[in-house]
Amino acid sequence: MGERCLVYISKVYTRFGDHGDTMLASGDTVGKDSLRVAAYGEVDELNAVLGMLRVEVGRATSGIAGVADPAFLAGLDASLARIQQELFDLGAELAEPGAATGKARLCVVDDDVTRLEHELDALNEPLSPLTSFILPGGGPVGATAHLARTVCRRAERRAVTLARAEPVRGEALRYLNRLSDLLFVIARAAAQRLGHPEVLWDTQRRRPA
Repeated sequence: MGERCLVYISKVYTRFGDHGDTMLASGDTVGKDSLRVAAYGEVDELNAVLGMLRVEVGRATSGIAGVADPAFLAGLDASLARIQQELFDLGAELAEPGAATGKARLCVVDDDVTRLEHELDALNEPLSPLTSFILPGGGPVGATAHLARTVCRRAERRAVTLARAEPVRGEALRYLNRLSDLLFVIARAAAQRLGHPEVLWDTQRRRPA
């Protein structure tokens, strides 16, 4: 027999959540405002923003959004496609309360974190060191990567909040932390490779009296 199907959707609406409750992967019923639902909900939002980022990568590849760098963009899209899959694994882990203390059916692992670090190092190595914070921007790909970075940080904060109340695997927290760093470097690399300037935070700018 094949592996048991983890997801089966025959009807989009069920009316189950009309009173503010939802069902976790474990079958437990909790409020939609619970810490656990908030955590995997933020991961879901992050995944959606990564989908937007991939759309911008596709536009850049076609030349619609500016100067194309096919090799860079193809590698970036492949990485983002894999990360979207990993975020679904992470969401499934956060949706199952016993995942932190037992064997999780789906989860992120240390190898996933290490892969993010390697990708981050490879993209960051040719970039010039920062002497100031940069303003979110850097063209359509860069700006969307910055948006994804901020959503990832929020997802990380939600996961940390959950971890203070219930068990959460350290790999899950490390994954979100490294991913936000990677998205920052992706934003910088995209700006440089696609010909968009980075705007530095000017702490000495003249302020009105």
